[in-house]
Amino acid sequence: MQLVVGRIGKPHGIRGDVTIDVRTDDADARFHPGAALVTDPADAGPLTVKSAKWHSGRMVVRFAGVDDRNRAEELRGIWLVIDSAEILPSSDPDEFHDQQLIGLAVVTTDGREIGTVKEILHHAQDLIVVDSPAGDQLVPFVAALVPEVDLEGGRLVVDAPEGLFE
Repeated sequence: MQLVVGRIGKPHGIRGDVTIDVRTDDADARFHPGAALVTDPADAGPLTVKSAKWHSGRMVVRFAGVDDRNRAEELRGIWLVIDSAEILPSSDPDEFHDQQLIGLAVVTTDGREIGTVKEILHHAQDLIVVDSPAGDQLVPFVAALVPEVDLEGGRLVVDAPEGLFE
C-alpha cells in the first residue's frame, strides 16, 4: 500500500526549490538529502532529495536534476509516496498506523461480527469507518468503545452502545 508523505507545491526562488505540503509526522526523516521518493503519477519520478530545509514554517526541497524555476513549476501538484512497509510499527501498544487497522474484522465484545475496517478518518476525533451490511458505520476510536485491537488475530473489538450498529 502506498502512503502519501507530501505534495509538491509552488516553486521557491529561481534555483529549482519547491515547497512541500507535508503529509507525514516525520518530515525530516522522509525528506533528508539522498532520500528517493516515488511519485504519483509514477512517470514523474522517482525524485531524489538534494537538499531540504524549513523556511517560515514550510518545508522547502530541492530535488536532484531540478535546477531552475521552470522545471520546479512542472512538478507542482505531484504526490510523493512511500510504501507502507517502510513505516516501522510504534513501540506504544496503544498507537496504530491506519494501514494496520484497515481490513481488520470488527466484532462486538459478545463475538457478533459487524463488518471490516474500511478507513480511518482523522477529524477532531479519530473515527473508524466500518464497512457493514447496513452500510458504513462510524465508531469513535476511543478506549471506551474500542477496548481491544488484536493485530495478530486480525480483529478489532467494539463495545458498542445499544443501537450503534442497527
